[in-house]
This record gives sequence, structure tokens and C-alpha cells, in this order.
Amino acid sequence: MNTSIPFNKPLVNEAGRRYVAEALSSGKQSGDGPFTQRCHALLESLLGAPKVLLSTSCTHALEMTALLLHLQPGDEVIMPSFTFTSTANAFALRGARIVFADIRRDTLNLDERQVESLITARTKAIVVVHYAGVGCEMDVLLEVAKRHGIAVIEDNAHGLFAKYRGRYLGTFGGLAAQSFHETKNFSSGEGGALIINEPRFIEEAEVIREKGTNRSRFFRGEVDKYSWIGLGSSYLPSDILAALLLSQLEAREEIQSRRRRIWQNYYAGLEAWADQQGVGLPFVPGYCDQAYHMFYLLLPSLQDRQALIGHLRSRGILAVFHYLPLHLSEYGRRWGGKDGDCPVAEDVSARLLRLPFFFSLTDTEQAAIIDSICSFVPHHVRQQAYFQA
Repeated sequence: MNTSIPFNKPLVNEAGRRYVAEALSSGKQSGDGPFTQRCHALLESLLGAPKVLLSTSCTHALEMTALLLHLQPGDEVIMPSFTFTSTANAFALRGARIVFADIRRDTLNLDERQVESLITARTKAIVVVHYAGVGCEMDVLLEVAKRHGIAVIEDNAHGLFAKYRGRYLGTFGGLAAQSFHETKNFSSGEGGALIINEPRFIEEAEVIREKGTNRSRFFRGEVDKYSWIGLGSSYLPSDILAALLLSQLEAREEIQSRRRRIWQNYYAGLEAWADQQGVGLPFVPGYCDQAYHMFYLLLPSLQDRQALIGHLRSRGILAVFHYLPLHLSEYGRRWGGKDGDCPVAEDVSARLLRLPFFFSLTDTEQAAIIDSICSFVPHHVRQQAYFQA
């Protein structure tokens, strides 16, 4: 059956069409044009960050953090196994050894209680991933990092404008990475940003982002010419992409309001069913203001997860699973990963299902999704009913 309700549908608003048209006709379509500068200024103002630099992806923003830390082969970086490959690749590319940690059962975030035991003399950084835009336990993680003199990097791909204890995610670590991929709350199709919270990184970050040159200083009139002064790459997005992104950042209250309503509708519509069927729903601690990035279910088993995917697909609804534990991947096993190392991540990965979630999802479409889910009975419940009959 053809899918009538996709998992995601990118947002393009009228301002976005207008801004892109302006960028196309401006004569300045390459990086760091006027729309890029407006995005930088807006994000710096909203987040209170010393510097924000747009990048071509969140992956590239993470690569920049690895370069800024001057990682060497054999250095170690701790991160959750339950994350996307980009989180690990950015540091593995510099020769770092990836040390995988397990996640909490409630928020599915890095389990802060395990981190200190994984720290060695070679540990250079802890990379936190704010899963589904719900903050990690940053108080504990920052205290551990400070005690051992190691950096904290935030992979905040899911969490722009979310807060932990009243403070924006992406502003805790010395460096943080954002994503503006089409599946994110705010999108330029492909894109990201490096958030710099420690000013000492700013000048070198500009060099890295500008292909290893001091061209940014040249354009500001601080030097009379620019040249190759260090390592770097081409991390600047086109100003056309920045134009699309700016339109959504400016509409952030409307976008977040709609996404909040979608999340709350899912929770209200599925809470009773989930309780009856032994299905887990997202957990958000009271001291966290989430980003309303996704809504997921934790089915009782892999069998149930796969059955529900098929059940929804037969009704034209696309729901998808998420990360496979990196420590069990073909490449992750090179660092000694084996079954049982991160039991929570291994369990959650097999049972988690993400539901369609996008700005233009209508109330009628969402009601159809909820009704379809509520008509599904997990295998263990059917078995109980059979034996009781």
C-alpha cells in the first residue's frame, strides 16, 4: 500500500520562498552572505552564545569540534552507543578511540553514572547527545569533566531551544553542534551549526571553517591579505540554504507551538493504550523543557515493534525505528564492542518506534495514526488473552 502519511515532510513557508528568491538574485550565493550573517546574529542573541557559525551539516560541526580539541591518534572520547554514526565519525576521523557508554532507561540519554568509570589518562572529551531534545544530566556530567580536566561537547542535533534547568541545550559544553537536516524542527535541507561557548575557540574555529585560512579576518579588515595558516576544510553552507533556515528560525514560536501540540496529542491519545499494552512513552523530567523533536513508542519486544511497523504501513502510515547501537556495528566492534556491553541501548534499539512528526501533520492525519496504533495488540497480550479464553 502506498504511504499516505510519511514519517517526515520538510517545511517551506512563504518567507522561505521569498528569502531564497532574494538570495538567488542577490549576486551573493556562496557562504557567509547576508542571510548567513543574520542567522548567526539571531542564534547568538537567542542562545546567549559568544559565537555561532553555520556549517554544511551537524556532522561537519562535530568534525570542527574534534579539530579544535587537537585530538591525536590514541586519544579517547566517551559517548553514548545509542547515537548516529556522525557522533563517532567526527572523532574517529582524527584517530581517536571511541569509548561507548550505555544510556538511561528513562530519557535514553547518556547514563551519567557510568561515565567516570570509563575515564582514563587518555580521555580528552565527553560527547553528550540530548536524545529527542531532552537534556542530559548536565550538572553531573560537567562536574565529572571539570574534576578530570576534560572537555564536554554537546551533540544537540535534536534539541535547539530546549532547556535543562532553565538553560538552553547547546550552551553547556565548550562547544556544541546543531543540525538543520530536513528531519529537524528547523531545516535548510542539509545544514548545521557550531556553537562556541568558550571564546578561546573562536579564532581557530573561523580558520578551520575557512579551509585553514584567515579569510574571515581579511573580510573584517583585520589583515591586508589572507593565507593558509592551519588545518581546515570547506564547512560554509551556501547563503541560499541560510535564507531558508532564517525563515524558520524567525517563525520559531509558531513552529514550536505546533510541534508541542502534536506531541501532546500523541501522548494524550496513546497514554491509556500504552498502559494497557505495556508500551513505553517518552519521559521528560520536570526540570527539562524539551524541543518536541520526536515522539516514540517502546514496544514490549522486537517482534511487536516490527509487527506495528507493518500494521501501520498497511494503513498507509510510515513509522520507523532509530539508532542501532554503535558498539555492535561492524566498525564499532573494532574498539572491542561486544554483546552485553551496553544492555539498555541494545534493548531499547530493538523496541523503539518513531511516529510521523512534522509541522504540517494535520489533526485528521494524527487522529488516524492514533486510531491505527490503538487497534494494535502486542503479541504477549494476545497470548494472554488466548490462554485465558
